[in-house]
Amino acid sequence: MLLTYVTGFGLGGGLIIAIGAQNAFVLGQGLRRNHPVMVAFVCALCDAVLIAAGVAGLGTLIAAYPLLTTVAAWGGGAFLIWYGFGAFRRLFETETLSEKAISKTGWQAVLSTTLAVTLLNPHVYLDTVVMLGGIGGQYPPDARIGFALGAMSASFVWFFAIALGAAWLAPYVARPITWKIIDGLTCGVMWLVAYSLLAPEIRMLLTR
Repeated sequence: MLLTYVTGFGLGGGLIIAIGAQNAFVLGQGLRRNHPVMVAFVCALCDAVLIAAGVAGLGTLIAAYPLLTTVAAWGGGAFLIWYGFGAFRRLFETETLSEKAISKTGWQAVLSTTLAVTLLNPHVYLDTVVMLGGIGGQYPPDARIGFALGAMSASFVWFFAIALGAAWLAPYVARPITWKIIDGLTCGVMWLVAYSLLAPEIRMLLTR
């Protein structure tokens, strides 16, 4: 079981660490010190639930119904364009990381946005349910638990590391230019992910 745990941890970590909309959001909330623990926990918990579902066989079900990924692609793409626009708009505002200047959002709004960034992105399902679930499903039933726990552990370690690490770094990067860079990167990542989701769907519509 130890070997499958390490395998799951390595594969899960390799998929999660890739730059994407979710990581950009967690990093931004950490730097704002805007409920970073809650954001990290929600992202990791969602991953854990999806990994468990994938190893249990949900990936096969999703593969059998491509309409599910199509709906998720349009919904997720629209949300990421909207969120990226918010970051783009902040490029033209004066923002610092000082305690006085930071405008913290209520936990309910942060929670709903965290869930949206996580669950409206089909890449999350491809990584956790389809890929990790497909690989984990190839192991014998008793070894699947170790694989799933390893992948789940990678999610918890990664999200808490970037959220709390960013919160710790916040006082050392409290310059307006820092936020210009962060918001610019956030906008770029959100729109690139949205493009990767919507471009195939648009091409399919145009070729019909």
